[in-house]
Amino acid sequence: MNVANKTLSCQCCIVGGGPAGMMLGLLLARAGIETIVLEKHGDFLRDFRGDTVHPSTLQILDELGLKQRFDKLPQQRVSQLEVLLADGPRPVIDFRKLKPYPYLALVPQWDLLELLAQESAHYPWYSLHMQAEAVRLIRDETSGRFCGVHTQTPSGNLRINADLIVGCDGRQSVLRHAAGLQPQNLGAPMDVLWFRVPRSAGHPNGTYGVPGSGGFLVLLNRGDYWQAAAVIPKGDAARTMAQPLSSFKSSIARRAPFLSNELESLLSWDEVKLLEVRVDRLQRWNQPGLLFIGDAAHAMSPIGGVGINLAIQDAVATANIIAAPLLAGLQPDEPTLARVQRRRMLPTRLTQGIQTTLQHRLIAPALQKTGTDKPVEMPSLLKLLLRWDTLRSIPARIFGLGFRREHVRSPKHKIP
Repeated sequence: MNVANKTLSCQCCIVGGGPAGMMLGLLLARAGIETIVLEKHGDFLRDFRGDTVHPSTLQILDELGLKQRFDKLPQQRVSQLEVLLADGPRPVIDFRKLKPYPYLALVPQWDLLELLAQESAHYPWYSLHMQAEAVRLIRDETSGRFCGVHTQTPSGNLRINADLIVGCDGRQSVLRHAAGLQPQNLGAPMDVLWFRVPRSAGHPNGTYGVPGSGGFLVLLNRGDYWQAAAVIPKGDAARTMAQPLSSFKSSIARRAPFLSNELESLLSWDEVKLLEVRVDRLQRWNQPGLLFIGDAAHAMSPIGGVGINLAIQDAVATANIIAAPLLAGLQPDEPTLARVQRRRMLPTRLTQGIQTTLQHRLIAPALQKTGTDKPVEMPSLLKLLLRWDTLRSIPARIFGLGFRREHVRSPKHKIP
């Protein structure tokens, strides 16, 4: 379809087709609200995105009637997270006591997003525009309210007029910059290098963190491969990737000797992707006609793998709050939009507080140390403490369920 200089109108325009944007789009469409979602890429195939779906998100999928379809997606279920030490693996986080879903699901994010897109497509008042990059906000000159988005597509320019614009365009949000909003940077001492390594029959079966002096290694069991993350000091990526790839592979093999042969499949630095870790949040999530949620409102540390789940909780809370005024034909006012921030700021602050404390107390000191790349010994006292299931269940509840869990309260409109 040729959209050159075309104008569309809707009640809500969502910018960004990640977890927050796709979930919010589904919830609003399900409620009978005219919704347009804009995604700048041509597909959802962003490698090394967060793939950890926590029990809180599994509950949301169940409330939407999508859990059975989700279960059919390729996935690995993780009931415990372990640290891999010099004397073997030790469980540190135990999800088995959580109800009704006592596990994490490791699912390619593109499969989850595609599931949400397929379900949303059932509603004729919903549309998803791929390869549609939002480049500029439109503000009503009389009221000062944001009322639309200018978008570039392969077929030409597309203008979207909307009663409400929701920015879900990630930690480098274009809309946030266009609105003149600057997040508060809470700091992060590390960056992450992601890569894949084949998984062989003789490898261990768990999902592991491998602590060591001068760095960490994370190994996510994805069935036939390991999704691996090397945690490095902040800003150290250029120096690390300037060394021969063989040196990098050797350091990984010293931490996880069972990967020695499989690391030979890593042939180029092009196969190693950098995630620049940020922890930040906006002090104000809304302006007239404009709201930010997910990473655009608060970038999370990879600690706990909570990014997807916080974003989806944001989306559910947003739909619960804004569905009624939109269904009444109203433009959500500033007090209504501010309710979203009031609802979601506490879990954001608490989660980021735990993450930054762990970064400051554990990760930063370890990254500053120099020494062997071999796995470390666990202190005897910690070994003793981790014998108690109750202690291992506390971080599982914090990261698996989160704070102030959301449930789907927005209405469901019958499809004609």
